[in-house]
Amino acid sequence: MASNLDQKSVDTIRVLAADIVRKSNSGHPGAPMGCAPIAHVLFTKYLNANPKNPYFKNRDRFVLSNGHACALQYTLLHLLGYNVTMDDLKNFRQFGSKTPGHPERIDTEGVEVTTGPLGQGISNAVGLAAAEAQFAATYNRPGFEIFNNYTYVILGDGCLQEGVSSEACSLAGHLKLGKLIAFYDDNHITIDGDTAVSFTEDVLKRYESYGWHVQTVGNGDSDYESIAQAIEAAQKVTDKPSLIKIKTTIGYGSLLQGEEKVHGAPLAADDIKQLKEKFGFDPEKTFDVPNEVYDLYHKRAEHGAEYEAKWNQLFAEYKEKYPREAAEIERRFSNTLPEGWEKALPRFTPSDPAVATRKLSEGVLAAIQNELPELIGGSADLTGSNLTRWKNAVDFQHPSTELGDYTGRYVRYGVREHGMFAIMNGMSAYGGIVPYGGTFLNFLTYGWGAARLSALGHMRVIYVMTHDSIGLGEDGPTHQPIETLALTRATPNMLTFRPADGNETSGAYWAAITNLTRPSVIALSRQNLPQLDGSSPEAVLKGAYVLSADKNPQVVFVATGSEVAIAVDAAKMLAQKNIAVQVVSMPCSELFDEQPAEYKLEVFPASVPVISIEALGTYGWERYSHAQIGMRTFGASGKAEDLYKHFKITPEYAVEKAESVIHHFAKLGYVPEVNAQL
Repeated sequence: MASNLDQKSVDTIRVLAADIVRKSNSGHPGAPMGCAPIAHVLFTKYLNANPKNPYFKNRDRFVLSNGHACALQYTLLHLLGYNVTMDDLKNFRQFGSKTPGHPERIDTEGVEVTTGPLGQGISNAVGLAAAEAQFAATYNRPGFEIFNNYTYVILGDGCLQEGVSSEACSLAGHLKLGKLIAFYDDNHITIDGDTAVSFTEDVLKRYESYGWHVQTVGNGDSDYESIAQAIEAAQKVTDKPSLIKIKTTIGYGSLLQGEEKVHGAPLAADDIKQLKEKFGFDPEKTFDVPNEVYDLYHKRAEHGAEYEAKWNQLFAEYKEKYPREAAEIERRFSNTLPEGWEKALPRFTPSDPAVATRKLSEGVLAAIQNELPELIGGSADLTGSNLTRWKNAVDFQHPSTELGDYTGRYVRYGVREHGMFAIMNGMSAYGGIVPYGGTFLNFLTYGWGAARLSALGHMRVIYVMTHDSIGLGEDGPTHQPIETLALTRATPNMLTFRPADGNETSGAYWAAITNLTRPSVIALSRQNLPQLDGSSPEAVLKGAYVLSADKNPQVVFVATGSEVAIAVDAAKMLAQKNIAVQVVSMPCSELFDEQPAEYKLEVFPASVPVISIEALGTYGWERYSHAQIGMRTFGASGKAEDLYKHFKITPEYAVEKAESVIHHFAKLGYVPEVNAQL
């Protein structure tokens, strides 16, 4: 049965949540007040973590998927002794604080993933649980359970309505991720009011059909014993993820409890006063935590430290018996790459045959996968088109399926782009994994909510996006992503690569893997591309480079991917007209932007007009070029060569454009310098 101290602790969390949101005059008090019993039972009785070492490898992971309730998570971190002070709670939602308006993994120790957009957290949690299963199967040995942590999640009605959670949870059920335990805060309220207006499905039946173990706790407001029993029952089910539906009252104790009004606005002063009086607190005090509540949480923190100490001893013994495996674990979690791994990257010469960059990408993955055990890939049901699976790769599957096992490094995500991206974020957040996943570039925006969080959360996630332009041909404009790279290039902390040949494909992976805190989008062609004279993997690391140059060029062509060869051919045609040309390949504009000014002037000489060529939208190219060759409409269905001719993305048109641009500036009497943003 719950003790008086348990009740006092829960009431403390509720009152603190009201104070935190009231002081900032912004936030969501209702969910923290309603979820306080769930969180209290979990954090004081079951969660194994050490606040003094938030990154202990085998810690239990906790995800608050309904991230608007973050006053709850910050309070728990504070009570346990994480680096979240009372002053941090008082600075909730203020600029520069450790307690932003939604949980952000780069701001607050103890926050595993960046949540806020609903459905992302539970989907990330699937990735966290998959990572644990893969590490356990790969490294555990008899008597040495090095990896056996749980992933716990609190989520609400909003998370369950978002499509991404359905994608991820469906896959979690198929994968039988038994160490994933989710608490469904069933308070019947969303912003529009009672869920009766829009969400009346039987959630448990849905999750049961996914292959989850489901339970219900009828009184989540005060029946702490039933919550504990449900957790213990879930832990005993090892071949299914668990969903525990817990009926709660949003804003419990408030005058507005059970109403949508308590969801997203501070409680009124008189409401907080009566709340404190009801729970036995001094209404004149704010941010008040009884010493006995601190003592209870600090005792759990001491348990976490002891738990880690025992693990450290076990790992020390493991290290003596399995030194190679232990060293690999330590290297992977330290984000250190094996020395010289990049020597395995394929290199090419112009005498090598023309090959689609999606096929070249397959070759890179095959070449480096033995060097990088942390590389775990997959595809959203397009393995044969994305070419993301190396030969003899083992599929990540529950052993009972006989389709693979948990040591597998290739995930069959199914037709679930958004879920795949969010799961990859969770894998990256677990540590020691570099996840990549493939689909068509056009479907990057199907999962953009998760891809954006890769950048915001500083996740090293690799998006292998094939069929990258109108060059994919007959599938037509629904599959031709003419606008997508404008979005990725505009997104902070995200790298966009569009390699032109084999060397640049190798360089794209080199840069993506060595950038520890940025996701990368690698856009790859369906059509065959020639191996270029002058390309190299190293050149990609600078973002753009001079592929070929005439002395005193009169015009510069800058191109990416499949259009670099067009620029090369156009330069040869202009040479026959005694027009000097410099050809620039720009596989990654973001890396080029980071280069010194001197280098930028080598690539784009002052007072020389620049023409960009890309079989995508021209938006954004005005930063680098005076004129653009590219798409200003959606594409069309037809053979790639016919589309290139129709949309005037050809060497012949590039020659015509170059002559026109040179004549235009000569007529004006000057050649303007390239945009100062270079």
